Amino acid sequence: MNGNWLRVSPDELERARTDLGWAYDLAMTQRNDNSERWDGIDKAWDGFEFLLDRLGFEIPLVSGAERFVELPDVEPDSEEMFDFLENLEDDWGYGPPSYLTPVHVATAAARLAELTQDDLIRGVDPQELVRADIYPGTWDRPGQLGWVAHYLPDVQRFFGAAARDGAAVICWLD
Repeated sequence: MNGNWLRVSPDELERARTDLGWAYDLAMTQRNDNSERWDGIDKAWDGFEFLLDRLGFEIPLVSGAERFVELPDVEPDSEEMFDFLENLEDDWGYGPPSYLTPVHVATAAARLAELTQDDLIRGVDPQELVRADIYPGTWDRPGQLGWVAHYLPDVQRFFGAAARDGAAVICWLD
């Protein structure tokens, strides 16, 4: 399970809102070409979002702030959710994508620019992530917090470039 981001123009975001198949093809092309418009955080996505949340970061970088597809109001691990996702056309791996608007991206980029890797993990007990059942569940191994923190410079570059371009970001797990 990997966290992914695709930088898109406001016009591309509008098109994606009406044609997620087109957006998926664009995302896969950009990822396969290792384009600067795509970036990922591998299996560190949940830990990264947990650490940001712990710092009071209000924008959900990985899960996105806005949805392309409304999810049913049921428990995430319920049979109803499983049935919904099983029949979903716009499943990009682990459900439909979501997105961050250009305003979200600019706000996130500014806040990310203020952080260091040490800020991200200072005072964190890995057992907090274990208790919170944060994916991938390997927090009792040495160096796992450092592994998550090492993604910060790439995330800062990606969101900084997106903000400079006035771009939105499509977020998904696969």
